[in-house]
Order: sequence, then structure tokens, then C-alpha cells
Amino acid sequence: MFSSKDIHQLNAKGISLEAIEQQINYFQTGFPFLQADRAATAGDGIRQLSADTVDALEQAFSETAGSRKMLKFVPASGAATRMFKDLYEFVSGAAETATIKEIFDRLSCFAFYNALKPFVSDTASRKAVAEAILMPGGLNYGNLPKGMLLFHSYADGARTALEEHLAEGAAYACNADKTVHLHFTVSAEHQAGFEALVNEKLRKYADLYGVTCHIGFSQQKPFTDTLAVDCDNRPMRNSDGSLLFRPGGHGALLENLNEQEADIIYIKTIDNVVPDCLKPVTIQYKKALAVLLIRMQDAIYRYIRRLRAGDASVINEIKLFLQKEMSFQLPTGFDSRSTGQQSAYLLKTLNRPIRVCGMVKNEGEPGGSPFWVKNSDGSVSLQIAESSQIDRNNPQQKAIAAGASHFNPVDLVCAVKDVDGKAFDLLQYRDSDTGFISRKSKDGVELKAQELPGLWNGAMAFWNTVFVEVPIETFNPVKTMNDLLRPQHQNQ
Repeated sequence: MFSSKDIHQLNAKGISLEAIEQQINYFQTGFPFLQADRAATAGDGIRQLSADTVDALEQAFSETAGSRKMLKFVPASGAATRMFKDLYEFVSGAAETATIKEIFDRLSCFAFYNALKPFVSDTASRKAVAEAILMPGGLNYGNLPKGMLLFHSYADGARTALEEHLAEGAAYACNADKTVHLHFTVSAEHQAGFEALVNEKLRKYADLYGVTCHIGFSQQKPFTDTLAVDCDNRPMRNSDGSLLFRPGGHGALLENLNEQEADIIYIKTIDNVVPDCLKPVTIQYKKALAVLLIRMQDAIYRYIRRLRAGDASVINEIKLFLQKEMSFQLPTGFDSRSTGQQSAYLLKTLNRPIRVCGMVKNEGEPGGSPFWVKNSDGSVSLQIAESSQIDRNNPQQKAIAAGASHFNPVDLVCAVKDVDGKAFDLLQYRDSDTGFISRKSKDGVELKAQELPGLWNGAMAFWNTVFVEVPIETFNPVKTMNDLLRPQHQNQ
């Protein structure tokens, strides 16, 4: 199936032949569905915090975080093309819709309005204005990543999404030495643009917040690309005969996350930001989630040390801790195991990366939801699952999925070091059987594409996980151009 030229191409990308054969096998057999036990709901897998508790956690943040190094990790490689889908259709000759009418009726409400002015005259047609927004020679927004777009207006000028992350980071990811570390994953074609933006704006935010900012960038690794196949699961090829690869989705960024040097890592998508006037609730909950995480980690460390010391008297206490604090159900028959077997199992279960995930009430947004999931060893734990991971042809599983009351807004705080201060190899806690297969097209030919286990789905399947309900006000993504016209993104 593969020629020597193909093998050379694989070697150049750092992909083994075994990995490609496994990908083809997944195309042929599909990925197994998760076995959902039930939806995680408020009081059953999702914690609800009282206002007083959140206030107390926020107050404890500075002391609790202490000397731990914090970092904000922001996936930012996605292009904004889909954000402007309606505007592209209008430029191509589609009739003016209510969505397009709103864009032009409220054009001055967009943060990029002043930047647009030099490219259009007062008498320019709507189509000409749309082209100036989208195309090279104008703002070129149709070809830029979301992080470089002007999102919000301020008295001293408009801010890009990247700048809003700098402002957020200074508020809740500032280390004891007044340094703020942020890492953005970007595409190769846009890294220079991101770096230029940072070089232009960094001093402004460092002075504004009295911090020293350290900004890092990385790109998706070539070896995380996945093979594309035709409808008969045969490898697709480019016009020059080379194998056709596609990016492995956000799950590929586990490799980038694995390279970060930090004790506590916040993960948040590039487009989920708000102006300063609405940041307080986001900042408060980020600090609260971080304190919960650190306290959880401290408790786990204590238990691990006692188990390592051979203290079997702590076993029952750990069992209760896992059940009540970590929402982890031990396998049936666990109590019948020997003391040594129980200790070994509990030690392995505790000694894993930890994440505390904010969850918002589901208001119809597409994406993953929180579930209790049955594991292969008989245990049941919390996971975030996409709809494609649930067998909708199974009435019981379909009913469980329909009972999901909350939604994953990608609001994670992660602890990635073990009790000895050594970074976990995050790749060891990924469930490789939780990828995705989708249908795409290239040059009018249908193909099948494969994505790696999602970063906050299967890539973190074997992490210790806690779900906490957070206010819907903390979730304000920009998926379409008109989302920027929502009150949450109008700085008034």
C-alpha cells in the first residue's frame, strides 16, 4: 500500500508506519463509543458553590497559590474564516439576510470600525465594505486567526482577542514575582503576525498591570497530522502523488501542552473573552477553581506519601475521598482485594494529572458535555464527551445524552506535576480510542478525516477530574461576526 516514497514522507513528518496503519484501522472499524453511566448533573458530579464559598476561595487565592508557577495556555491557531461565513456568501452574490442587515446597520459598533475607515469611502457599496473587511488590501479578516482580530472598543483604542487574554492573565495568572506567563498555539503562517502584535502591545499591558509578561508560541507538531482516506478507506493523495494529511484537531495540542513548564495551567479558548467591565466574574471564578485544584492536589499528595510509607490505615479514608471529593467510583469487588492490591490501585489512581473544569448550564451551544463514564477496569469517573462519542442508536445511551444539563465551555485549571515535583507525561493519560472521524472534501472529492482524541475530551480521559458549575456570564465565545454585536462584547 505504501511505496518507498511514502515511507520517506512519513519519516520526514516523524510519523511511524505503525501509527498510519492504526489510523487506517480506525477508519475501517470506527472508534468505540464511550459507555456513559449517566449525565453529570448539579449535585451528582457537578459541584455548585455558594456565593460565600466563591468569595472565600477568591480571598484565599494569593496565599494558596503561593510560589507555584502559573501559566495560561490558549489554543489560538484557528482561522476566522467560519466566523465570516455569512459575509463571504454576501460577497459571492447571496441575497442580503437579516444577519447581513444587522452587520451594516450596526457597522460602527464593531471594534474594527475605525481601522476599516481608511479602506472604504463614504459612498462605498455594502459589497465593497464587506470585501474591505474580508480581503487582502483591506483588513484581511477572512484570512487572519481570531486572536489577531479587534474584538472590543476602549477609550484608548480597540483590543484584539489576544490582548484580552493578556489582560485576563495579569489578573489571575500572575505569579508571586509579578510575572505572567502565557502560551499561544498558532499556525505557522500566522506566528510572525502574532509575534509582531505582541511586540507592539506587550509594554502597554506590562505597564498597565505592573507585571512582566512572558509570551510563548508553538505550532502543531507535523507528526500529529493524520492521514486522509477515500470512502473505501484507501489513502488519499495530492496531485504530486504524495500522501494527503490533515491537521489532527485540537487533540494534537496535547503535545504542546506536555512541553509547558508550570505547576498550574489555565486552559481557555482564544475567542472566549469579554471587555474589562465584565471580567470580574471570570477572574473570581478562575481564582476559585485554582484554589479548589491546589487544595485537592495537596490532599492527594498527603495520601500518596502515606501509601508510599506503607500506611494501610489510610485506605478507607482515601476511598471516601475519591468518592466524595473526586467523584470516582471504585470497581465492584474492590473491597474483596488484598490490602496490598488496594493500596497499589489507590496509589495509581491518585498519582495522575488533575483538572478542575468549569461547567455552564446548557443553553443549546454545540459541543461536549460532562458525563459519568464506565472505564475498562470497572471504575466510573467523570469525563467530557462530544455527542459523537455517545451511541445514539442505543436507546439507553441516547437517553443519558439527552439528560445532559451542562456544557463544556473549555474553562480548565490543571495541575500537571506529581508529588515529587516531576512533570507528568501527559501522553500516558490519553485514551487513544476516543478520536473522531468526519467527512470532508478536497477539490470536489469526498474524503474521510480523522482527529486525535480531543484535548479536553479523550486526551484527558485518565486525569483526575472535578466539575464545578460556573456562571453563564463566564462563557462568551465569538463564533460568528454578529456575536461581536452582543451586549457582552459591546464595552458600554
